[in-house]
Amino acid sequence: MANITNGFQKVPEFTNYFDVASELVGGKIIFATDDWFAAAENMLKAGDAVFKPDLFTEYGKWMDGWESRRKRIPGNDWCIIELGCPSDVKGFEVDTHHFTGNYPPRCSIRGVELPNKLPARSGDRIGTAASEKEMKAIEQLHSENWELLVPMSELGAGYKDTHRNFFEVKNSKRLTHIRLDIYPDGGVARLRVHGEVKRDWSLVNEKEKVDLAAMINGGICVDYSDAHYGHARNVIAPGRANQMDEGWETLRRKDRPPVLTKEALETYGGEWAIYKLGHPGQITNIEIDTNHFKGNFPYAFTLEGTHIDENNNSIDRKTNWQKIIPKYKLSAHKQHFLEKEVQDIGAVNHVRLTIYPDGGVSRMILKGYITRNK
Repeated sequence: MANITNGFQKVPEFTNYFDVASELVGGKIIFATDDWFAAAENMLKAGDAVFKPDLFTEYGKWMDGWESRRKRIPGNDWCIIELGCPSDVKGFEVDTHHFTGNYPPRCSIRGVELPNKLPARSGDRIGTAASEKEMKAIEQLHSENWELLVPMSELGAGYKDTHRNFFEVKNSKRLTHIRLDIYPDGGVARLRVHGEVKRDWSLVNEKEKVDLAAMINGGICVDYSDAHYGHARNVIAPGRANQMDEGWETLRRKDRPPVLTKEALETYGGEWAIYKLGHPGQITNIEIDTNHFKGNFPYAFTLEGTHIDENNNSIDRKTNWQKIIPKYKLSAHKQHFLEKEVQDIGAVNHVRLTIYPDGGVSRMILKGYITRNK
């Protein structure tokens, strides 16, 4: 059952975990009762919802989200989402942005782990409702009996101060599918399912080179100094970013010298992000991608690693970080591949990426070999 932290403004720590329902990682809509004004697939878009005041379709106002018609039959609307990766779900964000007079007053969320993937819907669903055949097929899942993660809870209207509704899940477990119920109808801009991917590492050979930090392999962002324009978790997302806001970008440091010198660029500042690897391992190849960061790329970066016993210790100021990559100069809008520069420090389970003095990084790939023991 969820611990409800629905304060609208306070952003909980579980949002450091990636959105495992996002279309970026293969999240998909399996079923929805009604998509009259806007299809449920919109809820899984990676970016924030937009509003176009003058745009209408033949079915009514165009909205960037899922919006059902005003219900004139018994029941409520609901949909089923297949997560992009089996994950331990830590919490949900139900975002009603721009749905100010048409948001659902309440919602609930259920979840389950199913052994097999389900087929995604096809075709343009706007202006439609689930057919009798589709209803009978989805009833075989008995989704109304899945574990209740968020009991029926109130939602805020889609205004600036109330559109973000957070629900934390305590004692999370591995899930593959989510059922979102809205009561009784209305519109949701985005559904974000924050979780930790659980890969079966017993199937990975120790001689197989893998991306140890990748979100789809269980890597997570555990802390960062600043994420003013883009969250630090984005750098371990799959694939190259489509645009700048799909990377990590900090604000411009206010302590930078009035006139920058080469020495100042190389010595002052430093914004950082710490990542827990999906599995302990030895890093052999590194890619730092500044894709789309043309006027705001960092001057340089360093990468450090450590191996801590998480049962007895946590990351703090006393953590012994060792250099994997000493300070390395970066260029704009470019993939940087490093191999001979990588220093062998043995197996690590956490890394710290530091950029100097500030700026943006699109992706970080850390390839290497898993280690079963250290």
